[in-house]
Amino acid sequence: YEISVFGAEPYANYNRILLSPVLAGEMTVKDIMLNDVDWYEQNGIRLHLGKKVAKIDRRARTVTAEDGTSEPYDRLLLATGSNPFILPIPGKDREGVLTYRDIGDTDALIAASSKYKRAVVIGGGLLGLEAANGLAQRGMDVTVVHLVEWLMERQLDKTAADMLKKSLEARGLKFLLQKQTTSINGPAGGRVASVSFADGEEIPADLVCMAVGIKPNDELARSA
Repeated sequence: YEISVFGAEPYANYNRILLSPVLAGEMTVKDIMLNDVDWYEQNGIRLHLGKKVAKIDRRARTVTAEDGTSEPYDRLLLATGSNPFILPIPGKDREGVLTYRDIGDTDALIAASSKYKRAVVIGGGLLGLEAANGLAQRGMDVTVVHLVEWLMERQLDKTAADMLKKSLEARGLKFLLQKQTTSINGPAGGRVASVSFADGEEIPADLVCMAVGIKPNDELARSA
């Protein structure tokens, strides 16, 4: 086959699982690359980076990106992964509210950690805890907010989760469990300043990282 690859990100393929060590300062983006741009060229693969596909024409058998770049196909493989789920609450679009899914997110979290002190991570699953640990390693004061009674409830029972929580608290992380986030607050049009909960409590925050789950990135497939 002659192969063409479109990627919405400006990077060739990398190990997404290793973004956590990058956030924690233990690895660099270069360290987690699986195949760099040169590899594609050496193997005769046409690589379109930073070009998000906008349309699939199944009758004409063409793929077209937002910038108009188009490629014909005999076989089409969709490998678009998932998007982070964003809580539908007031303030979710405020400056300083980030997700943790790709290199762009990781760079934004690292940049924020160099300017701000107080971080709130919403989500006590594996990804949320990795984000919290990385931000703490970068010197931030981190509070993890979780809706459920204990951390990583899909993987751990309460006894194991309590042991994990104690271990992470020894590293300086703080936890608010069984907390429902209701709003992300701040000045009009400005940066996040605090997070409010259903029980009336409010805590200060300069940065909010949402790690509350993912949903399939199937928009392109549906449109075709």
